[in-house]
Amino acid sequence: MREIRYREALREAMLEEMERDERVFLMGEEVGHYQGAYKVSEGLLSRFGEKRVIDTPIAEAGFAGIGVGAAMTGLRPVIEFMTWNFSFVAFDQILSNAAKVHQMSGGTVKCPIVFRGPNGAAKQVASQHSHSVDPFYTNVPGLFVAMPSTPRDAKGLLKTAIRDDNPVVFLEGETLYNVKGEVPDEGEDELIPFGKARVGREGDGCTIVAWGRPYYTALEAAEVLAKEHGLECEIVDPRTVRPLDVETMVESVKKTKRCVIVHEHWPHGGPGAEIVDQIQWNAFDWLDAPIARVAGLDVPMPYATNLEDLVLPTVDRIVDAVRQVAYL
Repeated sequence: MREIRYREALREAMLEEMERDERVFLMGEEVGHYQGAYKVSEGLLSRFGEKRVIDTPIAEAGFAGIGVGAAMTGLRPVIEFMTWNFSFVAFDQILSNAAKVHQMSGGTVKCPIVFRGPNGAAKQVASQHSHSVDPFYTNVPGLFVAMPSTPRDAKGLLKTAIRDDNPVVFLEGETLYNVKGEVPDEGEDELIPFGKARVGREGDGCTIVAWGRPYYTALEAAEVLAKEHGLECEIVDPRTVRPLDVETMVESVKKTKRCVIVHEHWPHGGPGAEIVDQIQWNAFDWLDAPIARVAGLDVPMPYATNLEDLVLPTVDRIVDAVRQVAYL
């Protein structure tokens, strides 16, 4: 194992898959000569040339549609949105074409495409550029939705996504690109399957389900709870929110008897609500308290840093939620 940054893990995944399969190509705004808005595609243009690393105009609906068409004819495009907020311009291509063409063609046409880019709030990018878009895309049958929290998951899940014959929405935490973590040594072809959660911290006091940037906030909260109350929380990272690994979450809740869901997106609907429903249906007899959720507040994201910090899930809010379900 070796330690690299999240962005480097994503770059390695694309590089290895482009070398393995000549049908794989990358397309998006500033992915080539500028080497990516977040430098995820650094070095790929010089290695693979302009036919496989394609800079596009600011036209998300256009290049997303080109990617869908390329996938339908046998190529394996990776489409980068400079931020997932801009994917709304291309929503019809993702919803009406990529997600539905296999079903509408009677299974005769596949669409092996990956849509990827930074997701969620960064620092002071205001309400139009701070969406965590997982609620929108997990609602669409025909799409897989991956949200890796660690560099190892980012690399392993992206390699799986590129090889999959279905359209994949790949959401990278915008504030995670510099996070360091262990990944397998070069030459080790690790694929992480969709629908398989990871237990990031073991415990028996309360299950905390968290993904993306809130996963790290949950880890901090767990340390506070262990220090102040001797309560050891188990943290489950779904890794993909469509499909969901319900079994791992349910087994954790059976052990801890309590559950808190932590996510960045708004509280109404979305994968957070789906997880609550799945747990209460499959583990109701084991629960000793209602399931709690710590979500982004139900408001457009403010610009001011102090207000932005209040809107996003915080350590204090997670600690308070766990205290409530543990009756502390």
